[in-house]
Amino acid sequence: MHALLRPNSELGNGQPKMTRIVFLDRGTMAPLKQLMRPSFQHEWVEYDRTAPEQVVERLKNCDIAISNKVPIRRGTIERLPQLKMIVIPATGYDAFDIDACYEKGIVVSNVRGYAVNTVPEHTFALILALKRSLPGYRQDVIAGKWQEANQFCFFAHPIGDLAGLVLGIFGEGVIGQRVARLGEAFGMHPLFAAHKGVSGLGPLYTPFNEVLATADIITLHSPLVLGTRNMLAMPEFRQMKKRPLVINCSRGGLVNEADLVKALDLDLISGIGFDCLTSEPPKPDNPLLSILDRPNVIVTPHIAWASIEAVQAVWDQVLCNIDNFHQGRPSNVVDTPLATGASTKTTNFQKSA
Repeated sequence: MHALLRPNSELGNGQPKMTRIVFLDRGTMAPLKQLMRPSFQHEWVEYDRTAPEQVVERLKNCDIAISNKVPIRRGTIERLPQLKMIVIPATGYDAFDIDACYEKGIVVSNVRGYAVNTVPEHTFALILALKRSLPGYRQDVIAGKWQEANQFCFFAHPIGDLAGLVLGIFGEGVIGQRVARLGEAFGMHPLFAAHKGVSGLGPLYTPFNEVLATADIITLHSPLVLGTRNMLAMPEFRQMKKRPLVINCSRGGLVNEADLVKALDLDLISGIGFDCLTSEPPKPDNPLLSILDRPNVIVTPHIAWASIEAVQAVWDQVLCNIDNFHQGRPSNVVDTPLATGASTKTTNFQKSA
């Protein structure tokens, strides 16, 4: 452990008080073997994983908490009077009660922009694998079917090019925009879907229902908020006229998974490439688990974000957020409607001097 000396905070004996930093789910930051620590003196405690019922005990006497996916809700926050900051080594913050943190004067900082390469590349890895039926052909070779074919090539699954296809993108942030540029490089025609139930967003957007009807591939890059939960369900699948691939490298919960499987069974869509599920890891009754052996289904364990380069970028921002807070100028602060009078938003990342 390292002792962190915090100004304006003293123990009963007049000695400066050590600031305690607790990382609740260090295991989510693999594959980095060793994480750099903040630049100032501090006390550091980390746990590979933390169950919800362990949060209060582990954050007792903690000044700065780091949590990727361990929820910290109002009831927990009210039992942690010493907590001053929550650092999220991710962009999404739906696991945290931002309003309660604001009321208690707790700064919440996240990271952003780190996935601008890794998630779009994983998105196209899924698209290419499914359009060219790589899972099915790989399994056929393993099973010896090519060896039995008596010719130099073996045809068992459809193979399609990307050039000329319509790429429907739900989510117009930096990741969605990078996906569009990669699509253009393949000769595709990207369309940004208007937000569901919203009109008048401007010329960048194609109406939501039009994208459903015209897209050959639909890829999701939206945050999970009240208005996007179950954004795609059976009514939307029935509007998909071109049997698209459906790709989700964003957040579980954007798609009704039971309806997704039903849509595949009804031939309303042609394939599924998912990196995010509603419950992670999936519960035994998740409908996607029953179709994993199909050649047109790929599910990866929420690792689209996790290139070596992206993980390093995440941790660099985490350290900067902690150092900036220590210096009295918090960065990447997640605001709340209570503070802004508007929708929840985040401020820009600032690198420590």
